[in-house]
Amino acid sequence: MNNLCADIGYKSINHDGEQLCGDHVDIIEQGENSSVIVLADGLGSGVKASILSTLTSKIISTMMAEGLKLEDCVSTIAATLPICSVRGVAYSTFTILHLIENETVEIIQYDNPNVIFLRDCEIYDYPKQELNIDGKKVLKSTVRLQENDILVAMSDGCPHAGIGIAFNFGWRWEDIAEFMKTISAAGYTAKTLATMLVDECDKEYGHRPGDDATACVIKVRKREPMNLLFGPPRNRDDCDRMMSLFFSKEGKHIICGGTTSSIAAKYLGKPVKASLTFERSDVPPIAEIEGVDLVTEGVITINKVIEYAKDALDKNELYETWSFKRDGASLICRLLFEEATDINFYVGRAVNPAHQNPDLPITFNIKMNLVKELSSCLKQMGKRIKVSYF
Repeated sequence: MNNLCADIGYKSINHDGEQLCGDHVDIIEQGENSSVIVLADGLGSGVKASILSTLTSKIISTMMAEGLKLEDCVSTIAATLPICSVRGVAYSTFTILHLIENETVEIIQYDNPNVIFLRDCEIYDYPKQELNIDGKKVLKSTVRLQENDILVAMSDGCPHAGIGIAFNFGWRWEDIAEFMKTISAAGYTAKTLATMLVDECDKEYGHRPGDDATACVIKVRKREPMNLLFGPPRNRDDCDRMMSLFFSKEGKHIICGGTTSSIAAKYLGKPVKASLTFERSDVPPIAEIEGVDLVTEGVITINKVIEYAKDALDKNELYETWSFKRDGASLICRLLFEEATDINFYVGRAVNPAHQNPDLPITFNIKMNLVKELSSCLKQMGKRIKVSYF
C-alpha cells in the first residue's frame, strides 16, 4: 500500500435570496484508498436546482463507485432527469473526480469550469480526451498522482463572480488558477483552500451572489499518524500497559486530562510543568511533559474541540479562531484537523466524580460521548480513526 492519502474539502454559497444551494457535492468511498467525488451544478437556482444537482451527484457517484462505465452513468442521468421546458436543456452539469488507490485520478467533466490542477505549486496542463456520449461533449483525463498535487473543481458560480461589479466578464479561470496557486503554497488543508476560494467569490459578488458557487479541493499528501490519550484506565493495573501502547505508536502524542498527564509523567519519569497563563477564559491552560507533543486539560478542552470540528464541517466560520491561537483546544485542532490523517485514541474508562454533576450538560457527564462525537466529526473530515478503551 502506498503512503499517500487524499484530503478532500468543499464549500458552497447560495444564490442571493435562496434557502437551498443549487450545487451539490457527493463523496463515496471505495475501500480505504479509493473514492468518487462528484460536483453537480443544477440548472438555475433554488429548490429545483438543488433537487437536480443532488439527484445527478447521487446517481453518478453511486454508479461509478459500483464500477459502471461512464457512458452508462451519463445515459442514466439523461434518461432519469427531466428536460427544462423553458430552456430545452436537461438536468445539471457535473465534474467527477475518481481517485484510484490514491495513485491515479480520473477527471470527467461535463460543462463545468475545467478542474485546476496544481503540481509543485505550478498550474499543470493535464491531457484531456474529448468524448461524445449521447450527443454531449464530455472531457476525460487520467493522471498519475504525486505528493502535494492539488485539484480544484468548481461550479460556474466561481468564474461568474463579480460580473458587472468587480469585473466586466467575471473572475476568469486563469485568474482563479493564479489565486489558488498563490494560496496553495502556504500549506492549507483542502477545506481551508475551498473556503478561501468561495469566500473570495462571495467578496467579488459584493456578498450578494448572483449564482450558487461551490469549490471542491483535493490535496494529495502523505499519511500522518497522531495519537491522543484521554482519561486514566478503569483498572489502575492497566496504567503501564496503556502508556506502553500509547508511546510505542509512531507520530505525535497528545495527552488530555490532569490525572492522565500525571500517570504519563510518572511512566516517563519526567515532571509535569503546568502553565498558569490562560490564553482564553473558556479553555484551561496547557502543560508540558518532556517527550510529549501537547498536554492539555480533558473534558472542557475536548468539548471546545468538538465545537470547532462541527463548525469546520459546516460553514468553517471559526477557522480564524483556532488556526493561530495558543490555547489547548486550538492546538489540538491544528494537529487533528490539519496535520493528522490517521488518529489513534487511547481512552480510559475511569469515572471522574467531578464530571457526574447532574447540572452539567450531558457531554460533560459522559466522557465516552465526547470521544464518540469527536471520532464521528474526524471521520467526516476523511480521517482514519481507531479507538482503544482501557
